Amino acid sequence: MKTERHVLASKPPRANAQQAAPTSAPAANVENKHSERKETVSPPAAEEKRQPVVPSSISSHIPATRIIPPVNPPVNNPTPPRPTPDRTEEEDNDYDSDDATTLGSLEFSLLYEQENHTLHCCIIKAKGLKPMDSNGLADPYVKLHLLPGASKSNKLRTKTLKNTLNPVWNETLIYYGITDDEMSRKTLRLSVSDEDKFGHNEFIGETRVALKKLTFNQKKNFNVCLERVIPVTVAQESLLSCDDSEERGRILVSLMYNSQQSRLIVGVVRCAHLAAMDSNGYSDPFVKVCLRPDMGKKAKNKTQIKKKTLNPEFNEEFSYEIKHAELAKKTLDISVWDYDMGKSNDFIGGCQLGIQAKGECLKHWYECLKNKDKKIECWHSQQRGFPRFCL
Repeated sequence: MKTERHVLASKPPRANAQQAAPTSAPAANVENKHSERKETVSPPAAEEKRQPVVPSSISSHIPATRIIPPVNPPVNNPTPPRPTPDRTEEEDNDYDSDDATTLGSLEFSLLYEQENHTLHCCIIKAKGLKPMDSNGLADPYVKLHLLPGASKSNKLRTKTLKNTLNPVWNETLIYYGITDDEMSRKTLRLSVSDEDKFGHNEFIGETRVALKKLTFNQKKNFNVCLERVIPVTVAQESLLSCDDSEERGRILVSLMYNSQQSRLIVGVVRCAHLAAMDSNGYSDPFVKVCLRPDMGKKAKNKTQIKKKTLNPEFNEEFSYEIKHAELAKKTLDISVWDYDMGKSNDFIGGCQLGIQAKGECLKHWYECLKNKDKKIECWHSQQRGFPRFCL
């Protein structure tokens, strides 16, 4: 056996192996067995323990075999770890791509005119809207909503365009009576919906703009992707309602003293954000104007009635023949009412202009007396208290 081991270690030429073969047949058989084992690189188990060469050759393969096991557990268990991050990324990408492409985009511009207290919202167009009808199209319109505020006076909408996913409106909607304070704390919500004559209108998407981001008297253009946000319900809107004085609304009044005719000309231009007095969420407003005291029957005037609106436009003027010096003793009462057929009209709100007034009402009256023959317009908030004048 020693000779055989020497032969295996020194790997003698094949001729020597043939010479050794006839001397000992058993040895040759053993040698053949070892040579076969050597070719298959499978030494006996006893030799693996005794010889350091074999373990070293095996250890050279250990790193590869040791690297594999850490990889094997995830391979053996591929489902839990791998799909989880993949699904998360896909969901995020699907959401972004859905908002950017499936819901569509909206292009519009905003302009706040500080002097006139008006917010101009120009709805230009939408692109790539989500199909909502069975024909693969939609009947879209845009609805504006000033937040917070649940009143319908805070809501405006465009016309509806039929059978299109790329509507072009080029329509300007205007909020009147917007103050600088409101611009600093209000948000404009623009939502796109699909009109359905035989059911509920379907929400497509929306975007919101904080008005404090606007620069006064400077138009700002927007082109944004619609977001997938749940529309605000009526109950939720009521929680966002403003204070009572703001819900009464505002009125735009013009004053001018005509020195040639010795007349005070009072103009009722329009109202904005009036309180809703009817069950349909609107009012049928009209305005009463009264110059007192001691003006007789000519002291009282009223405008025409505007049906079903919270933002009526009147553009009516009333004149009172009076000397300029007497105006300091007079008070101009302005009240807004909701017309109800067959029963008493509902008081919405009112204001008083005169020397005894305060704030903007006093300032407006003073400017009128100071600047003859000059028309001066000013917005006035409506007070909620029931009037004791001009009943």
